[in-house]
Amino acid sequence: MRIGIDVGGTHTDAVILNGDDVIAATKALTSADVISGVTAALDEVLKQSGVSVSSIRTVMIGTTQFTNAIIERRELSRAAVIRIGLPSGRGMPPMVDWPQDMIDAIDAEVYMLHGGYLYNGWPVADMRDDEVNAAVSDIQRKGIKNVSIASAFSPMNNTPETQVAEKVRAAIPDARITLSHSFGRLGLMERENAAIMNTTLLPFADRVVTSFLGALAQRGLTCPAFISQNDGTLMNADFVRAYPALTFASGPTNSLRGAYKLTGLENAIVVDIGGTTSDIGVIQNGFPRESNVIVNVGGIRTNFRMPDILAIGLGGGSLVSSDGRIIGPQSVGHKLVTEGLVFGGRTLTTTDILVASGHSDIGDKARVAHLAPEVVTQATATMHTMLNDNIEMMKPGGKDMPVILVGGGAVLVTDGLNAASKLHRPENAGVANAIGAAIAQVGGESERMLSYRQTPRAEAIASVTRAATDRAIKAGADRATIRAVDIEETAVPYMDEGATRVRVKVIGELAQ
Repeated sequence: MRIGIDVGGTHTDAVILNGDDVIAATKALTSADVISGVTAALDEVLKQSGVSVSSIRTVMIGTTQFTNAIIERRELSRAAVIRIGLPSGRGMPPMVDWPQDMIDAIDAEVYMLHGGYLYNGWPVADMRDDEVNAAVSDIQRKGIKNVSIASAFSPMNNTPETQVAEKVRAAIPDARITLSHSFGRLGLMERENAAIMNTTLLPFADRVVTSFLGALAQRGLTCPAFISQNDGTLMNADFVRAYPALTFASGPTNSLRGAYKLTGLENAIVVDIGGTTSDIGVIQNGFPRESNVIVNVGGIRTNFRMPDILAIGLGGGSLVSSDGRIIGPQSVGHKLVTEGLVFGGRTLTTTDILVASGHSDIGDKARVAHLAPEVVTQATATMHTMLNDNIEMMKPGGKDMPVILVGGGAVLVTDGLNAASKLHRPENAGVANAIGAAIAQVGGESERMLSYRQTPRAEAIASVTRAATDRAIKAGADRATIRAVDIEETAVPYMDEGATRVRVKVIGELAQ
């Protein structure tokens, strides 16, 4: 048996799976401190199921806490930022295009050092011990414990990053260090940005993981616990403490994986309607389609392996204009149960429209009896138009695909969707995100730029696959079950030696 928990902006969902069967499911309001909502949902599913905690093998948790910390500029720690790449990049220092409020929030000290390598293995410049020693001494003197280190083309040759990290650890034994090559892709500035964000979250990650594990221990759950990451796979607790930024966008990913599990459709469009937004994504071969463009997180460019998600301001708590022609993007969110008309509040929401149309008995229907029928009809049409138009934008190659509706707000769709070749409303769709967390496997990814002239193709792919496999094992995968699920080869034009970018993703079952 497994427990899956997903923390959203409005609700915290939890399920207990016995094999493939959902034996208990619940939704609790997300609390301000998050952990209270998690424990409330956990207590409810344990009570519903009546199972012994000793029979639970694993607990999987998806959380938005780290994404929200970046977006809201809170719970961030001061960081030291080291870039190794001079003389290149002098005019584009770290965080050059960051929003000023984010720069102020982390109050970073920046150090630019000579060194690094090019894609073909040639050095940019020799490292200078005096520069490195001066930077480390200054970090030590200023009492900074969180350090980000990025080097030019470090996924190709990480020696500069590891050498500087060794000197930092020697001088500051309790330093928390993020090396950009360990989880970023090619592209120095985006990879550096990801490393910096990860670094500033490290103390917060330690507190969050400790809180989660403590809540489980208080209920007698001594089984392993895992956290969802943004490619639909899992990380163990220690891995999350080191790489909290890998959880960014894990919520939509869990919903897509849950939709796949509930329907068995390996290729479909998924619409996850929550309290504030509708997230539209595509599942291909059972996993989320990844975005091939630079992804902004809190206004910062990154190259994370993010799912390709289109979020629109339509949810169960979205505000509706008096004529029904405008919906969202503002939402009452988790305050729906106090501010919506049917709950005694004064705000017209999509949930009120749903009740007024006769498609739901939520709350007190008498409180929306005054709504004009034409307003209800118009608002219902506006909701469906918003979804149809945006689903069309997400269709791969514009071809028709089945659409799976999940999320607590899926009840808003009452008239079908013209953009869907077939519409699916699976049982337990309201907790698809928690199911997605519960079924997740453990993954790893590696990316390098290689020359097929210098290294035979099969050998090159095997090398990148080994690196991805090592990362999956560190995240908690069973080596014997690991397999490659995606191999991407991209020839790089205008470069010597037939340069090819090779990316490999592997997944495996949880190690017992």
